[in-house]
Amino acid sequence: MKELVFATNNKHKLEEIRAIMSGKYLIRSLNDIGFYEEIVEDADTIQGNAMIKADCITKRFGMNCFADDTGLEVEALGGAPGVYSARYAGEHCSYQDNVNKMLAAMKGMQNRKAVFRTVIALNLDGKSYLFEGRCEGAIIDAPRGEAGFGYDPIFLPDGYDQTFAEMPSEQKNAISHRGRAMQQLIRFLSEEGL
Repeated sequence: MKELVFATNNKHKLEEIRAIMSGKYLIRSLNDIGFYEEIVEDADTIQGNAMIKADCITKRFGMNCFADDTGLEVEALGGAPGVYSARYAGEHCSYQDNVNKMLAAMKGMQNRKAVFRTVIALNLDGKSYLFEGRCEGAIIDAPRGEAGFGYDPIFLPDGYDQTFAEMPSEQKNAISHRGRAMQQLIRFLSEEGL
């Protein structure tokens, strides 16, 4: 089985990726390879942050690696929080802190349109590749659902009546931004014979 390092220690992301890859590849986390440092994500784009993480591991360990970065872009907020989605409510904030800040910022707004974007940076055998997944939707007025993480309880994907946090993981993974980016990655790996 082909081995890839996924440059994350976020257990929620790791579970999602392992489920999406469904046994096709052995996915190792940063903990699995003995990397416990914080990778500074200081790029001004989600593509840049994904590349920083993948490049850090490839340079340090010489391993094939992929990393992702995700941003929630809300139209009425001029595309915010975007690259700052994970720390929208400040450094070391919780998912709930971010959700609360988003709901306060959106209070009374009619335009609820939003898009989740994930970019995956893959370093494979000395070459680099990028894959992007998008999911259009809207920010609802109050959280719904217990599954998922991050903004999932307040993000309603277009064409569905359940938030990401209300959906079974298989359904979310099939339509989500991360799921769509991962499907591109899987197709690419398959076409490369890996």
